[in-house]
Amino acid sequence: MNFLTAVHTDIGIKKSTNQDSALMTEAQTDCGRVLFSVICDGMGGLAKGEVASATVIKAFGDWFEKELAKLLRMEDPEKMIFDEWEELVMDCNRRISAYADRFGVSMGTTLNAVLFMKDRYYLINIGDSRAYLISNGVYQLTKDQSYVQREVDLGHITPEEAETHPQRNLLLQCVGASPVITPDYYTGAYGSGQVFMQCSDGFRHTVTPEEMYEYLNGSVLKDEQTMVKNAEYLTELNKSRRETDNITVLLVKMVEEKNSLRNISEFDRGRTVAYWKQMRS
Repeated sequence: MNFLTAVHTDIGIKKSTNQDSALMTEAQTDCGRVLFSVICDGMGGLAKGEVASATVIKAFGDWFEKELAKLLRMEDPEKMIFDEWEELVMDCNRRISAYADRFGVSMGTTLNAVLFMKDRYYLINIGDSRAYLISNGVYQLTKDQSYVQREVDLGHITPEEAETHPQRNLLLQCVGASPVITPDYYTGAYGSGQVFMQCSDGFRHTVTPEEMYEYLNGSVLKDEQTMVKNAEYLTELNKSRRETDNITVLLVKMVEEKNSLRNISEFDRGRTVAYWKQMRS
């Protein structure tokens, strides 16, 4: 399977810094192409949210560089992937928490990461950044770890009320600000023509699933130029509707490979589309 990709981020209409960070990196391997896509939505005073999000992005990017080769040799790598991701999360949580204590600030970040490998995806989610599958409709793959989602699950409010609830941005856990973190994990198969979308919550507050499908379904997204163009259009639509948060969206479309790939040992780092910030001391 091959991948068409796009990454778009925008500071938005109100905030002075963009605290979102994202990474999309691809490798060509003996087992076909492998793609790793990560988004983090940072939060915290004095612009420290961008430090939190960049810290997690850097850690997961390093993991991909160092650990992919051994995963390719495994028939069923799911347990190892999720175990190693959990260790990464716990380490980042300690580092960000210690950094925040040193500067006397509160800071943290969501995490939504997807590894596409051997026609399966492996996904971790913490917080309320989301992953969607777009095929014959728009399907939300992840469940928000948020106060309003818990209230919906308990039957206290409706999903419609959650969309405009004054506490819709209150997270139950995030990396860097939670003493205990319990990630959600998901896995499944993917096929040609499907589109995966990851986004920070700023991208989805005012855009409807119908609008997402109209501009992001596989039939419309013929090439990467169109993917970027349509991501930018929906971002500007959010802004025109007075969305005040940072806005980031990552798109991956699965396409059949038409040409055989050259055989290489282990893996060869492919093109990388990255948006992240360096951690500040």
